[in-house]
Amino acid sequence: MPPTSNSPLVEFRNLSFGYGERAILDDVSLRIPRGKVTALIGPMGGGKTTTLRLMGGQMHAWSGQMLFDGQDLGPMDQQQLYAVRRRMGMLYQFGALFADMSVFENVAFPLREHTDLPEALIRDIVLMKLNAVGLRNARDLMPSEVSGGMAKRIGIARAIALDPDLVMYDEPFSGLDPISLHVAARLIRQLNDAMGLTSIFVSHELTQTLEIADHVLILDQGKLAFEGTVAELHASTDPLVFQYVNERPDGPVRFHYPAVPLEDDFGVASPA
Repeated sequence: MPPTSNSPLVEFRNLSFGYGERAILDDVSLRIPRGKVTALIGPMGGGKTTTLRLMGGQMHAWSGQMLFDGQDLGPMDQQQLYAVRRRMGMLYQFGALFADMSVFENVAFPLREHTDLPEALIRDIVLMKLNAVGLRNARDLMPSEVSGGMAKRIGIARAIALDPDLVMYDEPFSGLDPISLHVAARLIRQLNDAMGLTSIFVSHELTQTLEIADHVLILDQGKLAFEGTVAELHASTDPLVFQYVNERPDGPVRFHYPAVPLEDDFGVASPA
């Protein structure tokens, strides 16, 4: 059955994946609605960045399916996968700009790699994307000459260079001062709405995250702990959701990594 406007752009169906013999995601099913901003949050080590890698086809599921616009990425050959990836944009953590390329050349890179557009048109597109993130006049700077906040915005301009259907952001707010953080959050929201994108971002900064998100996913220990709207998130009585959203130190997420009893390691009884 072909996808419709009401069907999710991205869907995991009973997906499991891990590294070596260690499972990271265990029978996860989730949906990324079209045209919305989805926040992927949860305790560290829950599989959030791995989820983005699976969406981009960098890794393949052990079992289950990763569907993009109704197509399963698992059986695709390299040519098919590259065609799907041209419909995706990615902001890597800390921007991940090419250090030996100017700001202009960083944003132009996906256009040169994936299209045969003439240089004059590439120039116009790059300047339009830089203008959208407020950095058109930074075109000739090198990555070493820009701030962390500017690097994130340049990374966003590069991520939207090909007018993708899906943009993935891996911790877009990390390492930013309050002003830069607010600017980045506003950009994600505004670009999503103005360009008709579908956006998903991983974040640990709850205030800005919940201000711009339409849809929220919480991953914990390889399982989907919550999926729903921001209002449903605040109304949840699930102990883990409550602990995470209210930033409580005590709850299902423990301080100690699971371990054998103390007496097994030290030969003494555990404290009462």
